[in-house]
Amino acid sequence: MNQSRPKVKKSRALGIALTPKAVKYFEARPYPPGEHGRGRKQSSDYKVRLLEKQRLRAQYDISERQMARAYDRARKVEGKTGEALIVELERRLDALVLRSGLARTIYQARQMVVHGHISVNDRKVDKPSFRVRPGDVVMVRERSRDKHPFQVAREGGYAPDGETPRYLEVNLQALAFRLDRDPNRKEIPVICDEQLVVEYYAR
Repeated sequence: MNQSRPKVKKSRALGIALTPKAVKYFEARPYPPGEHGRGRKQSSDYKVRLLEKQRLRAQYDISERQMARAYDRARKVEGKTGEALIVELERRLDALVLRSGLARTIYQARQMVVHGHISVNDRKVDKPSFRVRPGDVVMVRERSRDKHPFQVAREGGYAPDGETPRYLEVNLQALAFRLDRDPNRKEIPVICDEQLVVEYYAR
């Protein structure tokens, strides 16, 4: 089922392109969807924080419950809670599969994990929320390597436009990568004012 239209609408509503396909639509119509998309909208502090939280959730394609749990874990980390939250989400297996260039979108990355194509330290992991630790080696399982998406990935077809994040060591030919260390917030390619998200949950 092609869900490109809902994702484009969602992208325009949130003000960020969630898929490569959405980028061109978003550039052509940089305003929210619907009849009143171009109109002026009143914005409260609550609404601004809610939107920012929804934007972050959408970029990782996670549920509200998963987001709230990640926030609770981030609160217990020393330092800035907002930065800890982004790092917490970035260590999800599906997020790192996307960043490494093994998948084109977060939706495809999640599907690859759920369908059992990915292993961590030579053990199959089918939970997208699995938290990868520094030193963990992630790779496409042997039986899945001939599938078309992974052939595309091997040729660099899904590689990020910019450089691969420095916290990952990637070998696309081997369809594998390693998380070298915890990411720094500045290195994570997510569009978010995380302080607004913290304020949303702290209210």
